[in-house]
Amino acid sequence: MKILMVTPELVPLVKVGGLADVVGALSKSLSLLGHEVRIVLPKYAGLRRVEDAQPMKDPLIVHLGGHEAYARIWNCTLPDSDVVCHLLEHNQLYDSPSVYRGPSGDEADNAQRFTFLSRAAIDLCYQTEWIPDVVHCHDWPTGLVPLYLNTTEADRPMGQAASLLTLHNVQHQGWFHRNVVDYSGLPQHVFRPDGLESMGQANFLKGGIYHSTKITTVSPTYAAEIQVADGGHGLHNLLHNRSADLVGVINGVDTDEWDPARDELLPARFSADNLSGKQICKARLQEAFGLEVAPEIPLFTVVSRLVEQKGLDLLVAISDRLMSEMSIQIAVLGTGEAALEEAFTALSQRYRGRFGSFIGFDNELAHLAAAGADSLLMPSRFEPCGLSQLYAMLYGAPPVVRATGGLVDTVENYSESHSTGTGFTFTDPSPEALFDTIGWACSTYYDRPGDFQQLQQNGMRKDFSWALSAGTYESIYEQAMLSRAAAFVGQKKV
Repeated sequence: MKILMVTPELVPLVKVGGLADVVGALSKSLSLLGHEVRIVLPKYAGLRRVEDAQPMKDPLIVHLGGHEAYARIWNCTLPDSDVVCHLLEHNQLYDSPSVYRGPSGDEADNAQRFTFLSRAAIDLCYQTEWIPDVVHCHDWPTGLVPLYLNTTEADRPMGQAASLLTLHNVQHQGWFHRNVVDYSGLPQHVFRPDGLESMGQANFLKGGIYHSTKITTVSPTYAAEIQVADGGHGLHNLLHNRSADLVGVINGVDTDEWDPARDELLPARFSADNLSGKQICKARLQEAFGLEVAPEIPLFTVVSRLVEQKGLDLLVAISDRLMSEMSIQIAVLGTGEAALEEAFTALSQRYRGRFGSFIGFDNELAHLAAAGADSLLMPSRFEPCGLSQLYAMLYGAPPVVRATGGLVDTVENYSESHSTGTGFTFTDPSPEALFDTIGWACSTYYDRPGDFQQLQQNGMRKDFSWALSAGTYESIYEQAMLSRAAAFVGQKKV
């Protein structure tokens, strides 16, 4: 198949969250299965430098509402793959180090920035004379692509391409003024309740859900959760109505990058059969966070965006009690909401040697945090899939997670009677439940070390590679293509 990925993020070029990891790893896996995969994303000022990038000879003409715009396309390959990446250069829109804020710093500019991306991806296919079988869109920034395919492109070659929209997090939907329809060149009739319109504004994600051939999200449990009011962020009825076309597919892990037996970012490597290198990583992690180098004390880590969704305010609420009642260490790596950043910084100053924080993101430190941790803390209020818990299990750090979304789909709760499981789960999103579950993990570490090691080995022997998930996507693409072809036959009969 010919598969076009349209995305705002892509590992290793630019990353804000897990979406970037998914697009990069899935694209490589599909290519290894024999499919021709191409990716379109903006060339932000903060994009990692790509050594083999070469500009196309001719500028790309982008057909917008009532006018044409121009962009420069840089072509390169995704590292360690045959996947072609098209980088969309337009300085007025993308000359910013931020993915979701343009040069002006105003988030409202994203209406133009991501409309341009959606339209440019289609026009690039025509200019390169490469028409995909499937266009795989990711989250609200690419939500207008399915609308273009169903309207302005309906009688043109791109209109025959099936569309797939992956929902990485339905909390973020892309709300903008209705005048974006004029800018886009889409017909005015798309701005209606059974399309792009929502409470008088344009909702990119809603429009994409209405117009996509098929829809996926990143775990089966999250696919169910977003169809009810508490989890759907206002889109639950629409998602329920499209449930026949909605599939939850667990994200995988790029095992070329995340494998403790081969990870060159670690001071020592280890495996399920030989965990000795993990103690070296733990000591290095303790040093990096200013903690006492004490191999006998359980070290819990957080590697996360510091936002309310991740439930980290629950950890802040119990941290004084944890420090006074348990013999543990905590290391926090992440950046996000100012209140959480300040709270973790204050805790690291108050409990020097036992509580450490690094406000920011560092890839090497993230790998070390997985390798050196005894356990990962992930008390999310909701979690579409999550990748940190997968990395933690693969690196022998049984996670403490709330049983929601992809966390409940991937972490098997510890059974004391059978010594089975891969981590520790709790249901109630409360400080008390998190405190008790951390206590449970601590007691297992201290009192049942054999069980704790079994949990480590259980997680490390799990197959979290993209092989299974990529095969599932193959099947979904085939179904989408059949649905699209049937729709065109029906139109011709009419």
